Amino acid sequence: MIDLKFKYLNLINKLNEAAPFKPEMAIVLGSGLGNFAERIETVKTIPTSDLPGYPKSTVKGHQGFIHFAKYANKKLIIFQGRIHFYEGYKLSECILPAFISKQLGVKYLLLTNAAGGINSNFLPGDLMLFTSLNALNLKTELTSLFGIASLEQKNNFKNFPSKSLNQLIKDASLAENIFLKEGIYWFSKGPSYETPAEIQMYDKLGIDAVGMSTVHEAIYGAVAGMEVSGISTITNLAAGISETKLSHNEVMETSKLVEKKFERLVKRIINNIP
Repeated sequence: MIDLKFKYLNLINKLNEAAPFKPEMAIVLGSGLGNFAERIETVKTIPTSDLPGYPKSTVKGHQGFIHFAKYANKKLIIFQGRIHFYEGYKLSECILPAFISKQLGVKYLLLTNAAGGINSNFLPGDLMLFTSLNALNLKTELTSLFGIASLEQKNNFKNFPSKSLNQLIKDASLAENIFLKEGIYWFSKGPSYETPAEIQMYDKLGIDAVGMSTVHEAIYGAVAGMEVSGISTITNLAAGISETKLSHNEVMETSKLVEKKFERLVKRIINNIP
């Protein structure tokens, strides 16, 4: 078991000293969605390289910044750059955005990512609201790793996605006239994309989209008692469905095409937060 409060004591102390306010909502920006951080009023930006023990992001489209920002009279903390398991980091490092959010008193945690579409009704450029996710071995690893042992804490897994936050997101999509798909997200450790045979298996299991992030953050956030949900940008069709070879450049290009739609939706979500 790892004592995260002890492991990241210096990091949290430094953030608390630097924070201009107590954030109400946290947003983790996925691949190609980092530009959102530049579309709202930034009060203070902290490079993650200045924080002791914060891993360096090595993936294109994931800048290493934490922004304290404001929009619609809401106080936000925005993570521009994600820590991925496939980069060689430990789970105790990959969940840092969720852990930091909890330590700073955040109530709402919105996770975003780029994902491959498996559902035959999905197209590149769609936005998918999480209705559930797969945890498989991660659930066991996280509970044992962080000492989540009580029945009450284990039952918090059932709190993802947050019903109240999902309703706020749906209301926001209606207000902005943005059609929001819904579905189940499958976590793949990566770094390689899935094989066509794996995608066929996921499809038979009822999975709608697949990616290499988010699940561990979602589980930790839910167990910690925050209101957590996720939105995937469907940037490509998964292997065996797409007729073209999968690439990270395709992910980035599609994310860029939908960034205005994504921006409108997230701003409306923030506005709807009570």
